[in-house]
Amino acid sequence: MRTTMIHRRALLAMPGVLAAGSVQAQGSDRPLRIVVPFPPGGTSDLIARIIQPELQRLLGQGVVVDNRGGAAGNLGADHVAKSAPDGTTVLLTDPGILTTSPSLFARLAYNPATDLDPVTMLIYAPYIMAVHPGMPVRNGAELAAYVKANPGRVNFAHSGVGALNHLTALVAVQHWGGEVTEVFYRGGMLGIQAAATGESQLIVNGATATLPFVVDGRLRAIAVTGPRRLAELPETPTFAELGWPAAEAGIWQALMAPARTPAPVVARLHRAFAEALAVPAVKERLAGLGAEVRTEGPESLRRWLAGETELWGGIIRARGIKLD
Repeated sequence: MRTTMIHRRALLAMPGVLAAGSVQAQGSDRPLRIVVPFPPGGTSDLIARIIQPELQRLLGQGVVVDNRGGAAGNLGADHVAKSAPDGTTVLLTDPGILTTSPSLFARLAYNPATDLDPVTMLIYAPYIMAVHPGMPVRNGAELAAYVKANPGRVNFAHSGVGALNHLTALVAVQHWGGEVTEVFYRGGMLGIQAAATGESQLIVNGATATLPFVVDGRLRAIAVTGPRRLAELPETPTFAELGWPAAEAGIWQALMAPARTPAPVVARLHRAFAEALAVPAVKERLAGLGAEVRTEGPESLRRWLAGETELWGGIIRARGIKLD
């Protein structure tokens, strides 16, 4: 576990400085602890650290990023579910762990639907399917043909069986009629680095973490999910353009609080995170990583989670994937 903290500033914002309806810096002796249920370096960790200074400014209190990886993200999620519902501990996560875990695990220590309260969606970024530059493929058709002609010879790097990027890759490989060798890494960034060095050859991961490796030539982008091509990769087609399944998959980031957190506290957290993400420098940095800010509130997130749980649960059951 790795924890970092930005200390509270001595001077807080004066009353009336922030716009009406915005979060008023109030100050607190207790820091806001953002639990990221994955190791440092992945998308959830990156988003938390990008907005950490802005949250401190808006809330007038220390902000801690607490990495608690393990059990495909469920250790950190369970920790938040069992924390006091007082607004001092929140979960910042790829909500895929909340929508797939009920189907992957026969026994969970927590119930994602009842033990955590939605606060807000944060960002959406498409997945990038990329290969090591040494692979003799330059586009989707060539990759599909190569995987089909060389069953098991391509190492596919992933950070968790049943994660959405893992499932996205598997349904694509199945669509091609091929077979890959799955190689597990403890964290998305380790998988990306493995593909960049050639230890593995294929990766599907969020644009926020993968794009820098593509831009500097350490990975070759083959396709992206989502409704449109990335502005940063205008020559890279979408899954939909290639006729591949799981075309709308992607890496979402959401904020959750322990169940029974009071509504005014949830509303304050929603406003603070929305305002932090609206800061021009933050939006510009996220856009440069292929991420789109999405700050719909609790009820919208609740409906989205229910729909995703049904969708991916059906895919998991159809493939017979179980983790216990």
